[in-house]
Amino acid sequence: MVVRHPRYSKEEFALRGDEIYELQVRSQVEEGNHGKIVAIDIETGVFEVADDLLTASKCLSARVPDAQTWFVRIGHSAVDHFGARSLRTKP
Repeated sequence: MVVRHPRYSKEEFALRGDEIYELQVRSQVEEGNHGKIVAIDIETGVFEVADDLLTASKCLSARVPDAQTWFVRIGHSAVDHFGARSLRTKP
């Protein structure tokens, strides 16, 4: 099994992931995919959309084996949630 190591600080990782999603990916995936997961390689911009995190991750890893993966849940402010409250929709 290949162990991936982060090549960026947490801040740089998040900045790159959010920027790629907003500028390149969002317009391609939002319609009809509310609640699905997008896995994005923050170095290449390659992405995969799937119903769940594991599937999105596996599909992206098949295309980009050493991906630095950022995840987004389409239409939500977080990928996952803790507690009894449901995920809130982005404005």
